[in-house]
Amino acid sequence: MSKTAKLIFEGKTYELPVIEGTRDEKALDVSSLRSATGLITFDPGYVSTGSCKSSITFLDGEKGILLYRGIPIETLAEKSHFIETAYLLIYGHLPNRKEMDYFSYHVTRHSMLHESIKNFYDGFPSNPHPMAVCSAVVGALGTFYQDQLNVLDEREIEISIHRLMAKLPTIAAYSYKKSIGQALPYPDNSLSYTANFLKMMFSNPCEEYQVDPTVAKILNILLILHADHEQNCSTSAVRLVGSSRCNLYASVSAGIYALWGPLHGGANQAVIEMLQKIIEDGGGVKKFIDKAKDPNDPFRLVGFGHRVYKNFDPRSKIIKNMAHEILGELNVKESLSKIVKSNIDDELEKLNIEESLFDVALELEEIALKDDYFIERKLYPNVDFYSGIIYQALGIPVNMFPVMFAMGRLPGWIAQWKESQADEDFKIGRPRQIYTGNASAEYIPMEERK
Repeated sequence: MSKTAKLIFEGKTYELPVIEGTRDEKALDVSSLRSATGLITFDPGYVSTGSCKSSITFLDGEKGILLYRGIPIETLAEKSHFIETAYLLIYGHLPNRKEMDYFSYHVTRHSMLHESIKNFYDGFPSNPHPMAVCSAVVGALGTFYQDQLNVLDEREIEISIHRLMAKLPTIAAYSYKKSIGQALPYPDNSLSYTANFLKMMFSNPCEEYQVDPTVAKILNILLILHADHEQNCSTSAVRLVGSSRCNLYASVSAGIYALWGPLHGGANQAVIEMLQKIIEDGGGVKKFIDKAKDPNDPFRLVGFGHRVYKNFDPRSKIIKNMAHEILGELNVKESLSKIVKSNIDDELEKLNIEESLFDVALELEEIALKDDYFIERKLYPNVDFYSGIIYQALGIPVNMFPVMFAMGRLPGWIAQWKESQADEDFKIGRPRQIYTGNASAEYIPMEERK
């Protein structure tokens, strides 16, 4: 017998069906609430609202669990690679050899951009934020493939998926090259997904460049950790835009813009900026710990706590070990020299990498993990705290941090968009509101206005 909840309003009783998920999640089905009662629910930030049913990702914030299609994130980070994980998210199962070869082949072969797209980069100012460039160019892809934008045609959807997965690393690398005035390199289809991106990022036509396999492996794990995270802000944006039957490119473009915000994908950039602020201040870490505890001080530590996780973020546990391995066993500047393959000190200076930055990060982490104030509030260092440190150590410029997040999140956006288009309960997104403006007002002619 299905469960129901009762709502009593103005002397009448209404029964609301209870929906149960496969991991014992429960939700009140209020889809007919307005038509039955005239009421709507009020839920700022949608903290208690389920916008869809989904079989892609499960997370339990209380227990610190994150599953992609039922597989723990820890297992995928250890055993999988990003393209396989992308296939899992998008198509719902781990690929067999034939499926993997087919997907990898097409993602690789679509990596080049149409030559005319390069003209877009000439039109941007000399120092645009890479996220603005990425979103604009991704959205513009729809103009180059106008004959293959039918969101109800499975073959056209598949081609769009291949193109977007393949081209975003190229678009991202070009956005960085544009910002430093270097030539836009062609992709190298002989390399893996992450190695190809690193080569486009750090190579130049004047010298030989070899991708460090350790760095490519680290980046591969980072992308897996960011691949999907349920109905977050950017994913919800992709679904909402897609609910108008908008094409995949435009929907993902909206997701990139949503991810850009400092409360979402820009958080790891904000972590590095905070660490730099602590160093420049010269007052030490304790000073800023005290400021964070002071309810009258507007300062807040970035990279601690999470909207959903009330325990340690499982991604943070994985990435924390990576961070300590990189920072503990490798000399930061020596590893950077290997990555960028440059003997020019100015180039390292441009990356703004100082060992003191990492020292401050580790000290901040140590204090927060032992301090009762943070423990009681469950303000553990989150994935943004550690990912920012690792990206910095790998020589990724700070303004590229949210772009790296977008590259990782792309399979999740695609999977969520694809799932939403096939949803049997498909509807265009149209939230309601509680109006609080004037109940009634008159139009006053201009000459009579005060």
